[in-house]
Amino acid sequence: MLKEALAQNGLIAILRGVRPDEARAIGHVLYEAGFRVIEVPLNSPDPYTSIRTLRDSLPADCLIGAGTVLTPQQVEQVKAAGGQVIVMPHSDANVLRAAKAAGLFLSPGVATPTEAFAALAEGADVLKLFPAEQVGPAVIKAWLAVLPTGTLLLPVGGITPDNMQVFIDVGAKGFGLGSGLFKPGMTVDQVASRAQAYVAAWKALS
Repeated sequence: MLKEALAQNGLIAILRGVRPDEARAIGHVLYEAGFRVIEVPLNSPDPYTSIRTLRDSLPADCLIGAGTVLTPQQVEQVKAAGGQVIVMPHSDANVLRAAKAAGLFLSPGVATPTEAFAALAEGADVLKLFPAEQVGPAVIKAWLAVLPTGTLLLPVGGITPDNMQVFIDVGAKGFGLGSGLFKPGMTVDQVASRAQAYVAAWKALS
């Protein structure tokens, strides 16, 4: 289902710092703009409540996940809150295995081919290339020449509507969008405007 959601729209919304009281409204404008995967990093205020709020208030075709997941215990807490996707800044095998055992979709962070192959061997659904500023388009092209056919690589970090083209040209199938889309303190209207700009850029390029 994660790959299907990303096939509809390859953009993942990363709501680092979102508060539970604003999660519902922000989730709705993201969904209306076309987002089908929304992530709440666990270093946000009361993240499990925000995850539950998003899951309960958005249609089933929108997957809700958690980011910055660092331990197997957090995997269980995410599942209990209704989360469906585990996103990590790294590729710790213990967390990968816990996520797969829990039946959750998995997007670990990788920055080397060794990490990418190891994460795929543990059942990763998609690979988060982090940070994208370090792992540039030339690296992505080289990786895709050796990774299994169909591997989904999603650059995360510093992605704007204006720089997506160079990544798509070398085979990137989507992006994780952080502070360019949402920062704490932004209004719902500001998030909606940025979301629409990203989705318009994505549709124009993909």
